[in-house]
Amino acid sequence: MSSRCFLSGAVREGKTMEVRPRGYDKVERLLEKGLAIPNPLSLDIGDEVDLDRISGEGVVLYPGCRIYGSNTVISAGVKLGAEGPVTLDDCRLGPGVELNGGSFKKAVFLEKANMGPGAQVREGSLLEEEANGAHTVGLKQTILFPFVTLGSLINFCDCYMSGGTSRKDHSEVGSSYVHFNFTPDGNKTTASLFGDVPRGVMLDQPRIFLGGQGGAVGPLRVGYGTVVAAGSVLRRDVLADGKLIVSGARHDLERDFTPHASRQLNRTLVNNVLYLANLVALEEWYRHVRRPFFAAQELGTHVYEGALEMLDLAKKERGKRLLAMAERAPGEAGADGSRLHDSVATACALFDEDPPPAGRDDFLKAFAGATEGTTADYIATIQGLTPGVSRAGVEWLQQVVDSFSGRAGEILGLADAFTERR
Repeated sequence: MSSRCFLSGAVREGKTMEVRPRGYDKVERLLEKGLAIPNPLSLDIGDEVDLDRISGEGVVLYPGCRIYGSNTVISAGVKLGAEGPVTLDDCRLGPGVELNGGSFKKAVFLEKANMGPGAQVREGSLLEEEANGAHTVGLKQTILFPFVTLGSLINFCDCYMSGGTSRKDHSEVGSSYVHFNFTPDGNKTTASLFGDVPRGVMLDQPRIFLGGQGGAVGPLRVGYGTVVAAGSVLRRDVLADGKLIVSGARHDLERDFTPHASRQLNRTLVNNVLYLANLVALEEWYRHVRRPFFAAQELGTHVYEGALEMLDLAKKERGKRLLAMAERAPGEAGADGSRLHDSVATACALFDEDPPPAGRDDFLKAFAGATEGTTADYIATIQGLTPGVSRAGVEWLQQVVDSFSGRAGEILGLADAFTERR
């Protein structure tokens, strides 16, 4: 293809000369690979971008796209910028992902995930198959399982959500919803579990509904099938499944404010430990179950590596926030505070250890027998498992959660809090 078709002209000393825009060579190579680029001059591609990580099949880069980062992956069928400019920086995009406008940095999107215009998706975020958001959605350190749907004007950082079985039956967050993840003390030990990993990976759980114009004050745990009415602000755990929550306005309150009072310290520790334990269970699922499905996709290995990186970032983030809380807890200058910090540091270190193998090999054997090694369609494969195989998988991952949370609970002096399963 001739480079002249999208080179601008300039006049100097009465002569017309060609001006090569920044990244011109890379844009030309992408055109030669078969990408659809309606206005090549509007693209900005960083020198560090590896074009071998960009598929030439069905990719559309609309005007105003800016693509940066040596780890960036753009798989087949991806569409960027259909409704507004897109800035993509070190993101891994699976097949058929559509990002219609906004900024996306150090995040991973799996097959057919999509976001509307005005999105801001930041580091540590992992959106699995067909997870999606409408316009003006903010995410950071967020994990959304398949089909999860976010409305418009939403801030949903530092949380995990699963539930639902399809695009017609999915967990949903209503418009103008906020996950409150930052306290007046600057504390961010606020990660919330809407659902859980052991049951969530089977893609067969009742959906969770968080009504619009509402919010949740993290850290929370919410069971499957829960419906929170519009306008409600959820401030407590809802551990049982299938509950309807209508939360009215609180009575007026005025009292002295005591910084770092940690009135719910034990609950905060418990919920953070469970969040970390669920992250380990999800890592196990990716390593032992999901990996072959990625390997079957063009550029899938790179996307898989990115997903594991997001989970590792999520663990590091939760550990960092727990340690920061411990440093500022009352009594930190004395023995009690020092013990808390040391205990939190020791507990957080557990989550980098290898999980126990109990139940894993039996499940993987049953899984291989049930699926006959197919890697054609991850969602169809998982939803096609027999109840017995699914149950074995849930039990394996729950053992991972129980093992890590139980050990961390002993270190923190909260063993009793983990003696009963959710």
